[in-house]
Amino acid sequence: MSAVPESAGRMQAMPATQATPAPPSRLNAKYLPLIATISLFVAMATMGSVLYTGFFSAQVFLNLLIDNAFLIIVAVGMTFVILSGGIDLSVGSVVALSTMVLAALVEHRGWSVWQAIPLVLLMGTAFGAFMGFLIERFRLQPFIVTLAGMFLARGLCYLISIDSISISNEPYTEMALWRLTLWEGASLSLGAVIAIVVLLVAVFIAHCTSFGRVVYAVGGSEHSAVLMGLPVRRTLVGVYTLSGFCSALAGVVFTFYMLSGYGLHAVGMELDAIAAVVIGGTLLTGGVGYVAGTLFGVLMLGVIQTLISFDGTLSSWWTRIVVGVLLFVFCLLQRLLTHRAAR
Repeated sequence: MSAVPESAGRMQAMPATQATPAPPSRLNAKYLPLIATISLFVAMATMGSVLYTGFFSAQVFLNLLIDNAFLIIVAVGMTFVILSGGIDLSVGSVVALSTMVLAALVEHRGWSVWQAIPLVLLMGTAFGAFMGFLIERFRLQPFIVTLAGMFLARGLCYLISIDSISISNEPYTEMALWRLTLWEGASLSLGAVIAIVVLLVAVFIAHCTSFGRVVYAVGGSEHSAVLMGLPVRRTLVGVYTLSGFCSALAGVVFTFYMLSGYGLHAVGMELDAIAAVVIGGTLLTGGVGYVAGTLFGVLMLGVIQTLISFDGTLSSWWTRIVVGVLLFVFCLLQRLLTHRAAR
């Protein structure tokens, strides 16, 4: 009998198949705008800390929340609308109308804070629900319906008063001046606390409830959502109702910040909200985006303003220029990602 070569024995001992290592997981492209926003925010904050003395302090960053609390709340509502594939141009006007109604009721009618605020919130919610009903029931374009809502709400402001109404009600001013002390030298206003609570609730609704999942589904493909038996009609009305509520609540927070009601308050806030949502990584076509990204989009606008104020030599209009450049960049990034996903 011939001897079996040692090499053949080794070959027989080897398994027939070997497990090949799994290829490294690739980062999902939908996360790239959010990562870009957070990275850019960190980079700009770091640059400010290096260039300007006193920029790197807790209160400076908390002031970003305090000064932009109303915009955070508006942008949260706008995020749900854009995620569903729509748009809401009425938010700034609803904020102004809310400030006017609050100021008129508290100062001229003698209403208490706890009577006036719920009425204003109900008014904003009903206004948003009405626009959502028109959009869903008659299949109207959200751009046109909310544009009409913008003119209507802004015009109603001047039916109340053409002048600014200052709020001197003592309970109201106490609420406006209230501060939550976090530690020595760092505090948050009531408006900032409300904005944080709204943000956390919105994150829960978007990612942990059936309503949030349907919003994403409708934004991805409304036709497919209908075929799946999802409550598309109710969801479309719901996102504009939510946006109306957030706008009215932002109006309440705005009165804490300004202690007045005026028909020219919040002019252009709808554009700031849309810019924050887009910079935060939400696709304008709907279906992709994160509420947390919207927060960083608002903070990005705030840190740009803070850098310009610390510099002291640049006009405030540079804020608009930088935001415009960022919008071009992020819209181009979204287009590239959408084209890549379609291939």
